[in-house]
Amino acid sequence: MKTLLYALLLCLTTSAFAATPGEVDVGGTLRDVHMRGLLGPAGKLSAYRGKPLIINVWASWCGPCRSEMGSLEKLYRRYGGKRFNIIGISTDDYVAPAEAALRQAGVTFRNYIDSKLALENMLGADKIPLTLLVDAQGRVLVKFYGAAEWDSPAATETIASYFQIKL
Repeated sequence: MKTLLYALLLCLTTSAFAATPGEVDVGGTLRDVHMRGLLGPAGKLSAYRGKPLIINVWASWCGPCRSEMGSLEKLYRRYGGKRFNIIGISTDDYVAPAEAALRQAGVTFRNYIDSKLALENMLGADKIPLTLLVDAQGRVLVKFYGAAEWDSPAATETIASYFQIKL
């Protein structure tokens, strides 16, 4: 079962998709960028260095993105901030629909909006949802395209494996 999950996850990673302009590939280090906050303050990507980071790229109009928000919130409430951080990056053009989606989903982890495509391109979000696992130094470990149940035992096992931590 574990082997099947890893095989499935590998099929959903970056190798099957074309690069976006300025994309940081798996193994590369994310550049620091200023991020406009949603339902919270602005921030810099570098503020998340020092702990592993899960970055979820989504949009309010994306059904699969919205369907996985609940599992990301459960994962955040269980582990977020303790062993790793979780942030969301909305690719919406406007703040209002993105904030409405976050309120409706009851999301409490930090989210930012990327209406100018800087993060979307750097992260490789030519398809969403996209979830990246990033190490404490800002190096991209893996990219997963498509919705997932991030709080499931299989997903938490995958996260623990990539981050080399015990959950």
